[in-house]
Amino acid sequence: MSVSESWSHVMGLLQRHAPADHADLPGPATEQILAAAEERMGVSLPGDLRTWLLQNSLDVPEGEADDDLACCGFDGFPDEACFFLGIRAMERLYTHRSSPAGFDPPDQPDNPFWRNEWIPFLSDRHGWTGEFIDVRDGRVGRWFVGDSTITGGGTNRWPSTSTPRRSC
Repeated sequence: MSVSESWSHVMGLLQRHAPADHADLPGPATEQILAAAEERMGVSLPGDLRTWLLQNSLDVPEGEADDDLACCGFDGFPDEACFFLGIRAMERLYTHRSSPAGFDPPDQPDNPFWRNEWIPFLSDRHGWTGEFIDVRDGRVGRWFVGDSTITGGGTNRWPSTSTPRRSC
């Protein structure tokens, strides 16, 4: 199933079984919003992530964002511990995590905690743990601040953005 088909199915289920929650979701991002975010971050969004954001950019309205939190999202979507990020939240967390050296820590290029090629798409409220997509090859990975980052292979809970499952 493609990203578009998969997320259309999820949104259809929400609309049928939780119409009030579905009505609260902000809807899609625009190409212009995505292009501006890509320019500010200095990376191009992978195709699957772009497709998903053009269907569902789950940003909390700007006036409702909590400045004390690293990330803001819709409580309980996908679960109580974490949430999917909209493009503004992705950009905010990406900017917070990115490093002038391109990876962090700068002395561990082969085993960093974070690389500038990683775009977060799911996080806890404080940006301590979450999932990302590697823009170089589309692999999904998982980070936890202060611990090794996991990318590729069978270690991820999300093999792709078209097969959503519970994560954080």
